[in-house]
Amino acid sequence: MSANAINPPVLVGIDGSDAAAEAVRWAAVDAVHHRAPLHIVYGIGAPMDFGPGIAFNQIDYDAFRAAGASAVAAAREFATAAAAPVGDLDITTYVVDAPPIPVLLDRSKDARLLVVGTRGLGAFRRGLLGSVSTAVARHAHCPVAVIPEPENYTPDRVLGPVLVGVDGSPASVRAIGIAFDEAVNRNVAVRAVLTWSEFNRYISRADMQKEAEELLAESLAGYAEQYPDLEVQRVVAEDRPVRRLLAESENSQLIVVGSHGRGGFAGMTLGSVSQAVLHATDCPLIIARP
Repeated sequence: MSANAINPPVLVGIDGSDAAAEAVRWAAVDAVHHRAPLHIVYGIGAPMDFGPGIAFNQIDYDAFRAAGASAVAAAREFATAAAAPVGDLDITTYVVDAPPIPVLLDRSKDARLLVVGTRGLGAFRRGLLGSVSTAVARHAHCPVAVIPEPENYTPDRVLGPVLVGVDGSPASVRAIGIAFDEAVNRNVAVRAVLTWSEFNRYISRADMQKEAEELLAESLAGYAEQYPDLEVQRVVAEDRPVRRLLAESENSQLIVVGSHGRGGFAGMTLGSVSQAVLHATDCPLIIARP
């Protein structure tokens, strides 16, 4: 059995942008928390200005490979510096002769977490990590963390809870497991949010609120028992899930949502929620892929 099978790596995709650098820093700290190696990957691929079927010559290739080597060297420095206050980190870097999306998706099969930045134009106009983050969030074989640049990180937010969206579905069960794991490693609370709506419902609001509270309690029960010392904050409210998660995220350090799937409670579909939050939040986000 390989070492990665025992302790799968945290995988981070880079393109030389500031957004990718922040993803590397976040991934490095998360890898140390989970005693996992960090794999930094730069996919050369074809630049955006090249059309389908157009090969680039040796001069182009040498330039792109040099840019990749420079980017991974800088990323290694960012990762080392970010991890140093937390613990030791095993780092491996790769410059791969293929476009970033298929490379990251393939390597995600053996990773515990895939980390990308929200957006960012790479060296030589090579590609946008915005498109990469969208693609891997939909198709990766492991959970995906999407990390924005920290423009709005206040001290209170950095120390805030891990926020998780709950709807009773298998996807949200996976999200809850990740949220508790991240919260334990960060020594912060979990804030679990479940929203409900009266749309197409014919019972009283009081009954809907009670039903939602029972579903949230049922969803959290096993994890609360597994982590008895972890503070769990519960939010059950009549609201739209995206609006509530974004509002709660203003005081949170991380959001975790399921990738898809209709839940056991009407009105909250985390497939649409995960995509909406992905494009709207300025908070680090983990999407719990199957």
